[in-house]
Amino acid sequence: FAAGADGVIASPREAAATRALPQARGRLIVTPGVRPAGAAPGDQKRVATPAEAIRAGANHVVVGRPITEAADPAAAARAILAEIAAG
Repeated sequence: FAAGADGVIASPREAAATRALPQARGRLIVTPGVRPAGAAPGDQKRVATPAEAIRAGANHVVVGRPITEAADPAAAARAILAEIAAG
């Protein structure tokens, strides 16, 4: 943030610590490695559910293969949105 970045990319496991930094106020935190509840982590090592990532301070979550490799990607995306809404 000291370099003037508008935000950072951080694992969902580091989002809370990043959000706690005074410099993070009003800045974006984008978290990759997000998997819906019950999904296998695949090759991701530091994963969280969408709701966990948002509770940890993420502004945006990146969900790739759980949607793109789903039999019905639109339904998978809707399920993730419902999971986020349920908190």
